[in-house]
Amino acid sequence: MPAVSESPAAAATGSVASAPSRPGRLLGVAAMLGSGLSNQVGAALGALAFPVVGPVGVVATRQYVAAAVLSAVARPRLRSLTGRQWRPVLLLALVFGTMNLSLYTAVDRIGLGLAVTLEFLGPLALALAGARRRVDACCALVAAAGVVTLMRPRPSADYLGMGLGLLAAVCWASYILLNRTVGERIPGARGAAAAAVVSAGLFLPVGAAVAIARPPTAGAMGYAVAAGVLSSAVPYLADLFTLRRVPPQVFGLFMSVNPVLAALVGLVVLGQRLGPAEWAGVGAVVTANAVGMAVRRG
Repeated sequence: MPAVSESPAAAATGSVASAPSRPGRLLGVAAMLGSGLSNQVGAALGALAFPVVGPVGVVATRQYVAAAVLSAVARPRLRSLTGRQWRPVLLLALVFGTMNLSLYTAVDRIGLGLAVTLEFLGPLALALAGARRRVDACCALVAAAGVVTLMRPRPSADYLGMGLGLLAAVCWASYILLNRTVGERIPGARGAAAAAVVSAGLFLPVGAAVAIARPPTAGAMGYAVAAGVLSSAVPYLADLFTLRRVPPQVFGLFMSVNPVLAALVGLVVLGQRLGPAEWAGVGAVVTANAVGMAVRRG
C-alpha cells in the first residue's frame, strides 16, 4: 500500500511524530496488525451475510457505518463547501462506493484472498508509476508475474470476479489520488467525511430496494454491521493512532501483508483454500510491494 498520506486518517492527523519512543513504535505496530486483521475479518463476516442480502446489501450497510463514524470524528460542514470543493468530494463518493461494491462482489465470486490481492494492485501500480529505478522495474515484473499466475486460464476461473477485483484496484488508485485533492482543498478529514456521507446517501435507495427484495434476518444484519464496524470504523481509528507513532514508509511496508492476512482469514472464517499457484501469486504481489517500500525507506 502506498504512503498513508493518501488515507482519510492521514488527512486528519497531519504528519507523524518524528521520533517516537520504542514503546510508541511497538504500540503502532500492534495497531497496524489490529487494523489489518480487523479489516479482513470484517470483510469475511460480511461475506457470511451474502446468502441473505448479497454483496450489495452488505456494502450499503458498510457505507452507512463509514458515514456515521467519519461524521462523528470529522464533523463535515456540507453547506460550507464551495463548488471547487464539492467536485472532488462527489467523485470521491462515487469511487468509494464503486470500490467497495466491486471488491465485495469479487469476494463473493473468487474468495477473499484473491479479491484483496487483485485490489492491492491499485496502490502498488500507483506507487511504481513513473519510477525509473531498476529495482522498481523488477518489482513491477514480479507483481505482473503474480497477476498472470492468479489470472491464468483454467476451467474453474471466474473472469468476471477477477475483473471486478481489478476494477476495485482501479478504484483504490483513484481513491488515493482523489483523497490527495480533497485533502488539499478541505482541511482535516472533513472532505473524506463529506464523501462518505454522500456515498451513504446514494446507497439509501439501494439498501431499501435490497431490504424489500431480500428481507434481512437478524443474523445477516449483524454480520453486515460487523463488516462496517470492523472494516471501516476500527481501521480508521487504528490508523489515526498509528500515524502518530510510525513513519509512513513503515506503515506502507507493513500493509504489504494485507493480501496474506486476507487469504488466511478467508481460510479460517470462510473455508476458502488457495492452491500452491494462488499462494505463489499472492506472494509475488506482496513481495513486490514489500521490496519497493523497503527500498524507499532506505
